[in-house]
Amino acid sequence: MQSFVLLIWLTLCAAQDARQRQIGNSLTLGVGGLALVYLLVTGHTWLGADAVQGGWAFLLALLLTLPGYLLNRFGAGDVKLMTALGLATDGTHLLGVFIGAALASVFWLVIAPKLWLHMSQRLREHLRFMAVEKSKKLPFAPFVLIGTILTLAWIH
Repeated sequence: MQSFVLLIWLTLCAAQDARQRQIGNSLTLGVGGLALVYLLVTGHTWLGADAVQGGWAFLLALLLTLPGYLLNRFGAGDVKLMTALGLATDGTHLLGVFIGAALASVFWLVIAPKLWLHMSQRLREHLRFMAVEKSKKLPFAPFVLIGTILTLAWIH
């Protein structure tokens, strides 16, 4: 059940990021705050890891995203998304999500130019920021969603 709720949250973040090129603070900070409160009250993360593992995953998310933010490769919403995910999961899940997101983004870069031609104009308009030729900096949350699905399938 916890994984399902996590996937719903990430789907909302991915949809907003793909359509608007940003993720609202209510989604990132809101869920991050809820994950932190849950962590402090219960002593474990949303997916059942110890609180210490959730804390380390939070720091790991900062370590992996802040350099990208400083180099203008990640947005602030991406950093907040990954730190909230760290508080809700653990280091193993977080690393799996990063690896899965990286693989998904490379796959998208390869297939998007061919796939884009066959999409309806309406769908292309909704996902306009996912177009490879539009920007060198694609929305990150859709790939995080795919990375999370791959990680949950691999670990569970």
